[in-house]
Amino acid sequence: MRLVKPKKFLGQHFLKDLKVAQDIADTVDACPGLPILEVGPGMGVLTQFLVKKERPVKVVELDYESVAYLREEYPSLEDNIIEDDFLKMNLQRLFGGQPFVLTGNYPYNISSQIFFKMLDNKELIPCCTGMIQKEVAERIAAGPGSKTYGILSILIQAWYRVEYLFTVHEHVFNPPPKVKSAVIRMTRNETKDLGCDEKLFKQVVKTTFNQRRKTLRNSIKPILGKDCPLTEDAVFNKRPEQLSVQEFINLTNQVEQALKEIREKNDEINKR
Repeated sequence: MRLVKPKKFLGQHFLKDLKVAQDIADTVDACPGLPILEVGPGMGVLTQFLVKKERPVKVVELDYESVAYLREEYPSLEDNIIEDDFLKMNLQRLFGGQPFVLTGNYPYNISSQIFFKMLDNKELIPCCTGMIQKEVAERIAAGPGSKTYGILSILIQAWYRVEYLFTVHEHVFNPPPKVKSAVIRMTRNETKDLGCDEKLFKQVVKTTFNQRRKTLRNSIKPILGKDCPLTEDAVFNKRPEQLSVQEFINLTNQVEQALKEIREKNDEINKR
């Protein structure tokens, strides 16, 4: 069967180095025994090594040409090749509600969306590995004080331990991307509950980083308003990239209390 032509609109860059593919596939060994879901298998360069892991493997692919190729080249996977958009899938149905490892050579144009979906299904995905754009990998793994530390860093590190495993150069792809790539592994940490309102936590992180060059006193205004006395606290002199995950949790609890007081004050005014 003829090879699949990479499609730019799908962000396809097919890995052609088998040693790199083997190394990526082996990143799932940190979570033994769990079934594996591979996103965007393309022509199966990772798949050929994943199916040797002696555990259930499913692959999800949006490109109909790649699906046809996989069905011909990997007949044993026939019932486990899913032609669908990962971002729209109900992951609960995949392995009967059983947790699984997520892996893949992820399309760079949607890698952040893939990880946000992972976070929405964190109880199902105790381990996520794979290859993404180097810049995004560095952002996810960054710590407080780094220029690359941001929304993805905090939201993922709140729930996962992040390992930047290795860098992959452009020449091992067809076509070569214009950027370097990196392989990372994210493994669920011990956190069961953040200790704050999770929805507000996301809002605080996203709102403050939307104006990351400003101090928290200014970047938090869309949530607290201009005249909230809470912002006189010393923490509001800092910029968002200076705060650890735990400090963002503490900040969220402060914001929640302030919002409660503002509502109560408004209710009192309205009763008069």
